[in-house]
Amino acid sequence: MLGAGLGIAFGAALNHYMTNLFGPAMIAEFGWTKAQFALIGVMPLATMLVIPFQGRLTDRFGVRLSAAFGVVLLPLTFLGLSVMSGNIVHYFAITFLQALIAMLVGTLTYTRAVVEKFDAARGMALSLGMTVAPLAGAIMTPIMGGIIAEHGWRTGYQVMALLTGLGGTLALLLIGKTPPAARYGTSEAIESGTAGTPRSALADLRILSRKPAFLLIVIGMFFCNFPQVLVGSQLQLVVTDSGAPATLATWIVSLYATGVIIGRFACGLALDKVSAHWVAIVALGLPAVGFVALASPFDAPWILGGSILMVGLAQGAEGDIGAYLISRNFDLGLYSFIFAFVSCAMFVASAVGSLVLSQTLAWTDRFDTFLTIAAVLTLIGALAFFLTGWAKPAHPEVHESAIAPLGPVRVLTGDEI
Repeated sequence: MLGAGLGIAFGAALNHYMTNLFGPAMIAEFGWTKAQFALIGVMPLATMLVIPFQGRLTDRFGVRLSAAFGVVLLPLTFLGLSVMSGNIVHYFAITFLQALIAMLVGTLTYTRAVVEKFDAARGMALSLGMTVAPLAGAIMTPIMGGIIAEHGWRTGYQVMALLTGLGGTLALLLIGKTPPAARYGTSEAIESGTAGTPRSALADLRILSRKPAFLLIVIGMFFCNFPQVLVGSQLQLVVTDSGAPATLATWIVSLYATGVIIGRFACGLALDKVSAHWVAIVALGLPAVGFVALASPFDAPWILGGSILMVGLAQGAEGDIGAYLISRNFDLGLYSFIFAFVSCAMFVASAVGSLVLSQTLAWTDRFDTFLTIAAVLTLIGALAFFLTGWAKPAHPEVHESAIAPLGPVRVLTGDEI
C-alpha cells in the first residue's frame, strides 16, 4: 500500500500539483497569454491513444513491469522542460509526451496493487494509498514555490526530475513482485461463452458497454472532471485574479492538497461503512459550492481559502469512489482495462474543459463564467455516480477467492469424497 502511494505521489500526481506554480513564472518570462497556457489541459487527450493498451498491459503482466516504463521515462520529460527556449509549441510537445507516460505511474496502475490485496477494508486501503499524493503535494507546494521564486523555474523542473526518479524507484521496490491477474473464467467470460479462453479487448468492451454501471461511472467521471484544467494548472491564477498577493495565493493553493487529504480519508472510511452511491452524491457535489464561491465577488482570504479547500475535499473523494466502484461492480481481472476507459472520460473532459476555459478567458479575461459552468456540470456528474446504486451490478461483491480462474469441473465419486 505504501509503495502504491509513493508511486502515485511521485508519478503523474506530482506534476498535477506543481503545474500551478510553474505557470505564472513561464508566462511572465516568455510572454504567453493565460488563454494559451489554458490549452495545456488538452494534452491529456493524447492518452486516449494508448491508455486502453496500458490497462491491458497492467492486467496481463502486472503492476511492477508496467510502472517501470513510466519511472524511467517521466524524469526525462522534466529535464526536457528545464531547457526550453520559450516556444510554447515545445512546451506542449513535452507535455503531450508526459500525458502518454503519466498513467503508467498513476492510479490506473498502482491502485490495482491495492485492490488485489484488500477486500473488507478496500475503501480505507485505497484512501490511505492515494493520500500519499496530496500529502506530498501539500508539503512540496510551498517548498517548490520557494525554489521557483529563488532559483527559477528551470531549477524547479530539475528538482522534479530528481523526485520522480527516486520516488518511483522506491515505489517499485516496495510493491515487490506483482503477478498478472487471473482473468479467464470470470463472470464476464461465462456470460460471453468464452470461459477459459483469451478474449480480445474488443470482446471485453462489448460486454462492458451493456452494463449500466459502466456507462454511469464513465459519464459521472466525465462531468466531474470537466473543471480539471482549473484545479490542475489554473488555481494560482484564479486566486491572484481575485486580488490575493502571490505569496498568499501560493499558501491558499496549498489548501487544495490539504483538502484532498482530508476528503480522501473521510471518503475511504465512509465507503467501507455506507453505500458508495450515497458517498458519491455527498462528496462529489461539494466542488459546486466551492466553484460558485470562487465566481462570486467576495474575495476575503478566508472565502478564497475555504473555496479551494472545499474543491480539494471533493477531488480527494473522486479518485477513491471511481476506483472503489470499478472494483466492486466488475471482475478484478478486468480492473485496469475498465479503469482505462474511465480515465479516458477524465481526459476528454479535461480537454473539453480546457477549450471552454481558453475561449471564456479570451472573451472576458476572467474565470467567473467557467466557474459557473463547472459548478453545474459537477452536480450532473455527482448525480450519475449516485444512480449507480440503482444499476444492476455487472459483477457481485468481489472477494479474493472470486477472481481465481475456473478449472475443469469433475464429479467426485463416493470413495473420493
